[in-house]
Amino acid sequence: MTENRQASRGVRHVTVDGNHDGQRLDNFLMGELGQIPRGLVYRLVRTGQVRVNGSRAKPMKKLRSGDDVRIPPVADNPPESRRIPDDLVARIRACVIEQTENLAVIDKPSGVAVQGGSGLNWGLMHVLARMGEGYRPVHRLDRPTSGLLVVARHHRAARELQRAFAGRRVEKRYLALLEGELAEPTVTVDAPLKKVRDASGQRRTVVAEDGQAALTRFRLLETVGGYSYVEATIETGRMHQIRAHAAGIGHPLAGDERYNQAPAPAGLNRLFLHAHYLRLDWPEERVFSAPLPEELAGVLDRLRQDGPDSVSSMDT
Repeated sequence: MTENRQASRGVRHVTVDGNHDGQRLDNFLMGELGQIPRGLVYRLVRTGQVRVNGSRAKPMKKLRSGDDVRIPPVADNPPESRRIPDDLVARIRACVIEQTENLAVIDKPSGVAVQGGSGLNWGLMHVLARMGEGYRPVHRLDRPTSGLLVVARHHRAARELQRAFAGRRVEKRYLALLEGELAEPTVTVDAPLKKVRDASGQRRTVVAEDGQAALTRFRLLETVGGYSYVEATIETGRMHQIRAHAAGIGHPLAGDERYNQAPAPAGLNRLFLHAHYLRLDWPEERVFSAPLPEELAGVLDRLRQDGPDSVSSMDT
């Protein structure tokens, strides 16, 4: 990649090379601008401060080798100056399941955002920057969701993994606890989702005819204490997809403060959603797993003790 700096304005013009051919503009900018909130990247693109070959572009535009990308100056605190808790780097390091020259697979804790923003001074990517260079986001997990997250370790790996996710060649499965009892052992929700803002200004996702295609499958594992313990498989990656689809069928996730008005089960102080299974096909086919966190397993145990009539799908 070649770069021409215009020092008077602090604007950079970067020529896309072959290693970035096919990469999305937003992900390209994340790599060029460092660990800044993704929302800021979208704002720079939306307001026209970023240009591709002199023209406005959308964040999801696929770049091509030879494209000229205008990148404005962005003030951002280096990772060293961020107020990252002292013990967090060690905590995240302990959550790394596997790390290779191409990628790292992390069992992300609940409560840790992938990026900063929305009032957060730091995110997981900032913590990873303390651990070494080259980490690049490939997909996301909501802040309250725990479980398997893969990050790339260089540009080519980011491009290949993003293509795998976009081509639906990555299999992701989640463990969740739903309000109420599912009527069927398997429930498939094929309903388009649309991003909206509620009266308080919070972003939500709702089922809407003019939304984006989204498909989620819920497989009942166990009914316990008036809840359904399920495995959810998604074939698309929309914002809050599992949470919105579960709420849309009248079975919102336990502990979901945004989509569920009912009180959480005793002892549950977070969203009951955990990404426990991840299958990748690049650079070779691999399957990764992460067990249910202790705080969620404990909730299930208490429900089983309080509800002796619970039924496991493995016993029927």
